[in-house]
Amino acid sequence: MRRLHTLDLVPDLSGQEVVRRDWQALRDAGLPSQLDHPGRTNAPHVTVVSAPDLPDDVVDLARVRLGSVLPVRARAAGLLLLGGERLTVARAVDIDDDVVRRVLAVRVHVTDRQHAGWLPHVTLARRLDRASAQRAVDVLGHDDVELVLTTLRRWDPDRDHVTTVAEAR
Repeated sequence: MRRLHTLDLVPDLSGQEVVRRDWQALRDAGLPSQLDHPGRTNAPHVTVVSAPDLPDDVVDLARVRLGSVLPVRARAAGLLLLGGERLTVARAVDIDDDVVRRVLAVRVHVTDRQHAGWLPHVTLARRLDRASAQRAVDVLGHDDVELVLTTLRRWDPDRDHVTTVAEAR
């Protein structure tokens, strides 16, 4: 199976710490956590788009449309449980409507994108069994946190390479 290329919005160091605390809380509870992801590029992020390939013109468009509004203030609010037999646990991320429109303007140019719609979120855990869902919710709590998204990055799994596309000034 071919791995997916992504464009991601990455929070500042303070926001990354907030998300990593969630990752650690899950691990401390003996639950799956993104801390278990061994990749050297594993970092808290909000995926803008993922696809088998991201042409350079899409990356350039994202640089113009999204790079120009960085930093983006967002609120990580509420928990999402996504999936079937195994769940992905994520924090829903509330983002300004202007930024949402800009993301959709980029996504529409990626015809083979992974998902038809955009659900901004930060993944906390993957492959959680359904029987552990309530425990994960209890561990993570209900506090909303502010994230400041400061970087737009591109992940190229074919080259095993992360590139910074744009950063807040």
